Amino acid sequence: MKKARRSSVPAADAMRGLHLHYDPTSGIAGDMAVAALVSLGVPKAVVTEAVAAIGIPDLSVAFEARKRGGMMGLGFVVDWPSRHEKSTKVAHRKPIMGKLVAHSHGGHTHSHDGHTHGHGGHTHSHDGHTHGHDGHTHSHDGHSHREYAAIRKLLKKAALDSGVRKLSEEIFERIAIVEAEIHGIQIDAVGFHEVGAYDSIADIVGFAAAHCWLAPASVSSSPPVLGSGQARTAHGVIPVPAPATLALLKGIPTMSGGLGELVTPTGAAILASTATHFGPLPGMVPNAVGVGAGTRETSDRPNVLRVIAGAPIGRVATPEPSLLLLETNLDDMNPELLPVLLDALLGAGALDAWITPILMKKGRPAFQVSALLSPLRRGAVESALFANSTTLGVRVSQVDRTVLDRAQVSVKIPHGKVDVKLAIAQGVVVGASPEFESCRTLAEHQKVPVRQVMAQASAAAQGWVGKKPPGK
Repeated sequence: MKKARRSSVPAADAMRGLHLHYDPTSGIAGDMAVAALVSLGVPKAVVTEAVAAIGIPDLSVAFEARKRGGMMGLGFVVDWPSRHEKSTKVAHRKPIMGKLVAHSHGGHTHSHDGHTHGHGGHTHSHDGHTHGHDGHTHSHDGHSHREYAAIRKLLKKAALDSGVRKLSEEIFERIAIVEAEIHGIQIDAVGFHEVGAYDSIADIVGFAAAHCWLAPASVSSSPPVLGSGQARTAHGVIPVPAPATLALLKGIPTMSGGLGELVTPTGAAILASTATHFGPLPGMVPNAVGVGAGTRETSDRPNVLRVIAGAPIGRVATPEPSLLLLETNLDDMNPELLPVLLDALLGAGALDAWITPILMKKGRPAFQVSALLSPLRRGAVESALFANSTTLGVRVSQVDRTVLDRAQVSVKIPHGKVDVKLAIAQGVVVGASPEFESCRTLAEHQKVPVRQVMAQASAAAQGWVGKKPPGK
């Protein structure tokens, strides 16, 4: 009888709380970022339900397999019936040092490279102004041409988790600020033609939902490749990348190269809002790789965005200093259900959860349920609490914590290698402890007791105490 092979595909929940690294060697756009995170392991329903919560009638999203160059990836497609009914004309392509497609913003025509990562491969025409996305033109009424103030109202009333709403608002705000500066207008008057169209609203909200579901411990990115070429506008020829893209990437390392516009303003705003470190892929144990595919083939590179999730190795990481504490008291719940409640809270993304016996008024025995979590996970953890307990309300408070920096290394013992977590204070290792799961895996493989591996690993780990952490 053959032994069943263990799946190499990690469970979706195992993707939460890890380090994320973006690899935008072919640039980044909103639809590619959404698709990459779903390809990584975020359930599709996380995105589809968030888009539905926006409340735009007949707006729908779907995912499809795409092959770009020699790589398979996932595509994110946004659609609504009126986009096909109102399709009227094809955008004019203006070749300037590459294949360029015309975009009009508030009467000023901006021509971007035909390899731009558009949204679903469509060009949008608003009130007679053409917005080209990979060659297809669609005319929309005033509902898809939205000013920033209107988009803020749309997000505020949408039935979104607080973390998803906050990140969506931040991404839109970044874009609105730079557009207002570039065009010399008030921020609320910024007209989001391309970015504010239905598909781009879905891109930003869909990305925010996927990111918040993952609740990454940290996010890094390789320097994005911006593209090359020029674009013809009503005021003359401008270079690629577009002014808004460069403004959004101020202070961020970038790379030139590639044909046409590879980084869109939405993609630039996503990186600026979520990534805190830019450089090569850090030392890490990859748990999963997601591949988001663009809408076109590019001649010089696969048109894909990769994102890698894993545990950092040999790099110091500082946990979030501020968290939320959710608490509620239960005096009418079957205690047999409490372990199920704890599992649900942890599964929803709580960093820790615990139950404390207490006495309530009139001497009634009860339990206090507590959960510690990142603000990004508030909506999911609250939903798990209400679904798995009898409570009618929850207390929420912000807590600050003092935490030691951390790093992960491996140590060699007689039976093999074991992962060790280092605690660091003022640049010096003050504590070192072996990771239990790493010890158990090695013990099972070597057919020896786990406690034997733990004892050897603990002794080896102490060799790090008093030393500088790796990379210092």
